[in-house]
Amino acid sequence: MENKIKMVVFDMAGTTVDENNVVYKTVQKAINQFGFDVTLDQVLEQGAGKEKLQAIKSVLSTYVDNTDAELAETIYQVFIGELAEAYSTLEILPQPNAVEVFSALMERNILTVLNTGYNRETAETILTKLGWEEGREFDALVTATDVAKNRPNPDMIVYAMDDFSIENGESVIKVGDSIIDIEEGRNAGCIACIGITTGAHTREQLETTSPDYIIDNLIELVSIIDAYSTENA
Repeated sequence: MENKIKMVVFDMAGTTVDENNVVYKTVQKAINQFGFDVTLDQVLEQGAGKEKLQAIKSVLSTYVDNTDAELAETIYQVFIGELAEAYSTLEILPQPNAVEVFSALMERNILTVLNTGYNRETAETILTKLGWEEGREFDALVTATDVAKNRPNPDMIVYAMDDFSIENGESVIKVGDSIIDIEEGRNAGCIACIGITTGAHTREQLETTSPDYIIDNLIELVSIIDAYSTENA
């Protein structure tokens, strides 16, 4: 039975990777070193899923009415240094059932793509710590530094589709833990945009962007994909 779905694009932190929100905690720490007092919830609300310089700019403009691009860049450089230090000692784990779902997709000849608002260096550091390899656990990685425009623009998903000669988003599913993931998938024309409650945004926050599904565990994705196969049997 041929599956209608050819590719699933997964966000990393909070979706397939459990890193205890260290990225957003580090964003918060870096911003507050410059005399501000933003909360982690504020960072998550405005920054989740975004390329991290843009996340910093969004937090600053929304919560402290600061649009100084030079300051944002300075904070970003502090953030990059502190994140590298944090990742050097942090235990990073797969989200529950992530590897099992990757295997289930492989059995169904469905491509697994990871995409992220991280730069490539950070993303590859995470994958190395997890022991995940391209061509084994997943088929491709696309990062914020690989494309001209970041989420909610569809560039990262389109990049992956082009790489595997997939012409239509009607055979692609996007899975992510933030509102901007859902918007990205919708802008790419994905047949389904799926929110997951294991990361940055709550079920209630995810519901504000009307995803096609909201799941609590990645394993729920398998039955959703199989339903598309049944529809096209």
